[in-house]
Amino acid sequence: MIRMDLDFARRFAALWQDDWNSHDLDRILAHYDEDVTFSSPMIARLTDDPAGTVHGKAALRAYWAAGLERIPDLEFEVMDVRAGVDALVIDYRNQIGGRVYEVLTFRDGLVVAGFGAYGGTPAV
Repeated sequence: MIRMDLDFARRFAALWQDDWNSHDLDRILAHYDEDVTFSSPMIARLTDDPAGTVHGKAALRAYWAAGLERIPDLEFEVMDVRAGVDALVIDYRNQIGGRVYEVLTFRDGLVVAGFGAYGGTPAV
């Protein structure tokens, strides 16, 4: 079991940023449980599914692969991080300057649930 504190959250966020900026799906997905659930307005937009949620690591891989194909210059810069009891929040800027918050819940050292929340700047 991980000890969720600000130090862990900062280390994870730095690794998360590096993994995303590598565009290597295996690196990115290494932090996620097989039964992960992830929600995002970008899922709704990319898949035309208003629920905006994917279930399972394979579905998350397919969604992120499509996203990386659609946004080949994707790049994230972590701006701030917050730690909760079993979750953390990553505040980051994307390649077009949009601010995004990603909330990730952990169990047994892996992300089991997450969601992205977008602000006023367009996401894509």
